[in-house]
Amino acid sequence: MLDARQLEALAAVVEHGGFGPAARALSLTLAAVSLRIKSLEDALGQRLLVRGRQVRATPAGQALLGHVKQVRLMEADLLAGLQGGAASRDAARWQSLSVAINADSVASWFLPGVAGLLQRHRLLLEIVIDDQDHTHDALKSGDVIGCVTTLGTAMRGCVAEPLGVMRYLCVAAPAVARRCRTARGAVSPHRLLAQPAVIFNRKDALQDAFLEQHFGLRQPHYPRHFAPAVEAFETAIQRGLGWGMVPEQNLAHRPGLEELLPGAAVDVVLYWQHWAHESVSAQRLTAAVKAAAREHLRPMAPAPA
Repeated sequence: MLDARQLEALAAVVEHGGFGPAARALSLTLAAVSLRIKSLEDALGQRLLVRGRQVRATPAGQALLGHVKQVRLMEADLLAGLQGGAASRDAARWQSLSVAINADSVASWFLPGVAGLLQRHRLLLEIVIDDQDHTHDALKSGDVIGCVTTLGTAMRGCVAEPLGVMRYLCVAAPAVARRCRTARGAVSPHRLLAQPAVIFNRKDALQDAFLEQHFGLRQPHYPRHFAPAVEAFETAIQRGLGWGMVPEQNLAHRPGLEELLPGAAVDVVLYWQHWAHESVSAQRLTAAVKAAAREHLRPMAPAPA
């Protein structure tokens, strides 16, 4: 039987970033937190934390952290059920759910789609922002209960549900677009690569995917701005700092941007990966995410027969 106090100490150390902050959060001494972690490691016969300048969980520790999050959610659902209708909505406990999502999805369809659910059921979201090709790392490590990802193969203990397609278009301000075109108005790859691209962060590979899909260029070299915030990223393009890949649904809010290659796009297929055994609150979130995706994303192409 796992010791609940030891598990909470483990979770606190990882969530608060160290033994000292964990001790303060749990109202314990530093020695008490260390002893609980050591006792848990001794009982399991393996290390659960990598101690250093930055404390992080080992694979075994990550598995236990996922267990802790599941237990917390199950207990919250149980308490809500025991309170029943007799408890007022204001007296109900707030419940936290952690998810990993790419920045474009957060503002464009995810939050609008789940906002009503969060308000009705007093749910709190902790959103981890990462590139859609990397969000599943947070689910694998036990940091989140679900993620919007491009990974369609379900990870161990998880379910991967198709959401839809997010279409990205290559756009630029008119002055930049003119510099990318020849006298006849056609986009020249050489002229395009001479202009800076605006990229969300160093994990963002949409520009390279566009260049490979539509010009056959692999690992091209070109100047780059990095702007790791959706508002700053799109504003930089609109201000003429360079060209970039913008979700089609965002262009309505960015008048004046031109498609560099009309009809050419990069389609990103998205999935919702989540634990196979979900709490009631997590099940509600999954249903809301899938409904929002059906409303805002393009449908996925049918699988070949």
